[in-house]
Amino acid sequence: MSQHAPAAPATNFLRQRIEHDLESGAFAGRRFAGTPGDAAHHGAGPLDEARIRTRFPPEPNGYLHIGHAKSICLNFGLARDFGGACHLRFDDTNPEKEELEYVNAIKEMVQWLGWSWGDNLFEASSYFDFMYAAAEALVDAGHAYVDEQSADEMRANRGDFGKPGVNSPFRDRSAADNLARLREMRDGRHADGAMVLRAKIDMASPNINLRDPTLYRIKHAEHHATGSKWCIYPMYTFAHPIEDALERITHSICTLEFEDQRPFYDWLLNQLADLGLLARPLPQQIEFGRLNLNYVVTSKRKLRQLVEEQHVGGWDDPRMPTLVGLRRRGFTPASIRAMVEATGASKQNAWIDDTVLDQALRADLEPQAPRAFAVLQPLKLRLTNYAEVFGSSDHREPCETAAHPHKPELGQRSFSLGPELWIEAEDFVEVPPKGYFRLFPGNKARLKAGYIIECTGAEKDAAGKVTAVLAAVIPDTKSGTPGADAVKVKGTIGWVGAHEAVAAEVRLYERLFTEPQPDAGGRDFLEFVNPNSLRVVQGFVEPSLAAAAAEQRWQFERHGYFVTDRVDHRADRPVFNKITGLKDGFAK
Repeated sequence: MSQHAPAAPATNFLRQRIEHDLESGAFAGRRFAGTPGDAAHHGAGPLDEARIRTRFPPEPNGYLHIGHAKSICLNFGLARDFGGACHLRFDDTNPEKEELEYVNAIKEMVQWLGWSWGDNLFEASSYFDFMYAAAEALVDAGHAYVDEQSADEMRANRGDFGKPGVNSPFRDRSAADNLARLREMRDGRHADGAMVLRAKIDMASPNINLRDPTLYRIKHAEHHATGSKWCIYPMYTFAHPIEDALERITHSICTLEFEDQRPFYDWLLNQLADLGLLARPLPQQIEFGRLNLNYVVTSKRKLRQLVEEQHVGGWDDPRMPTLVGLRRRGFTPASIRAMVEATGASKQNAWIDDTVLDQALRADLEPQAPRAFAVLQPLKLRLTNYAEVFGSSDHREPCETAAHPHKPELGQRSFSLGPELWIEAEDFVEVPPKGYFRLFPGNKARLKAGYIIECTGAEKDAAGKVTAVLAAVIPDTKSGTPGADAVKVKGTIGWVGAHEAVAAEVRLYERLFTEPQPDAGGRDFLEFVNPNSLRVVQGFVEPSLAAAAAEQRWQFERHGYFVTDRVDHRADRPVFNKITGLKDGFAK
């Protein structure tokens, strides 16, 4: 399933529930309950009584986002920790919105997060024959009927929370008539929306989900897996419990919005078990509070709107909360798993500050990301006495420093000093504020891993803008030599030699939204899109990054953590994305 396992996972109500079920033998002796053909297709065989089965069942109609990561890690993680199996199942019951592009992207992201479904990859569409047989069995037993009311009539007759529903005029016709109508639907003899198959439960139920919910609707649409075989398709609420039962799922773990659907989930499975189509014990649906992050929207509709209206550059834009976006931004799978573990599982929906993910990311990157010099707002520094100190302006003085201050096994990184360097524009001021220890006329500072220099002035253009800083090298002060401490300074600055600097595009990201909950209260979330969420600068990085491959991460000293863009980065055109800052990436 995965190789990463926390030493002592924090307990929560889901773990307690599973522990109780295992101790009580709730699923002891469970066996596959479908037809022999189904059993052969799904590889059913003896099942260790101590094992559990969970599932992650995305609909392949979009890209996974950070909220899905919570469900993925919970379901796969619980199965791992209890010696069970987690299924990846595509709930492809809506042919109009589903594409193979999404199927492949979902697989890729589950694997990227560090999980494996092994042999347990399934599609709802492979159960369509069984589902239709189950629908006929329900009709034959008087538990379902074909309703020919219009959508508006059904909506009006359903009632609301203060008013019971009204029975359909088609509710009490004979099972034989309903079965004939259902087969006409299946055979394509009626138009989309002309009729639906509904469960016959209780139109006066206080739970509106039990007021004769729809089981099948007509859709003359091509399905990416079954082609034109079907023109009627099951509703998700009908298909999902059946899928769980056929796959021998023990714990069907869902987010809280499905809590009101649980009575129908149980009703359907019990009816099919009573009819001999499924065997007990049946799966249990358990709900947990979904992950909501401040400054993030996870509605598929709204994410699609951001993409289609070009507020972002695509589904994998590094500002997006999609997993492909987070990956391109530079987030690590370990940091996302750590965030999920830290936020736990509860029975209430809760809002989590996005800095929790940011902190998990920095905790993962700090001990492993090698260091590098980068200059993001370049200003030329001229060492006016370079030739005098080193004997020639053509001389290149070698310098080196640790690739990581706490990991000597990563070795040293090497670069060289020349007469012209690039430094950050903010590392020079003509009139320093109190507490400023970098470069200003008359002040000394250290070039990190190099020499101490003394600022002697600056060059300016006709408009008075500083175009170059002038400084003198103080001999015999090179880092790592006996004279390194001969001159005391308080300021240290990063630099890149102009002669070997690698030009790079650097993309600096902020939150995509300016409000913590941009879509709260029915507000137009687009009004809160941050116009400064992306800033592109042309900078320079040290020569050790010249051969950087895509998706490599560094800590740019003083600036934060960066990754080579997995799409646009090339050796002849480096592109780096800022992942997060060194402390709180959102402090400003």
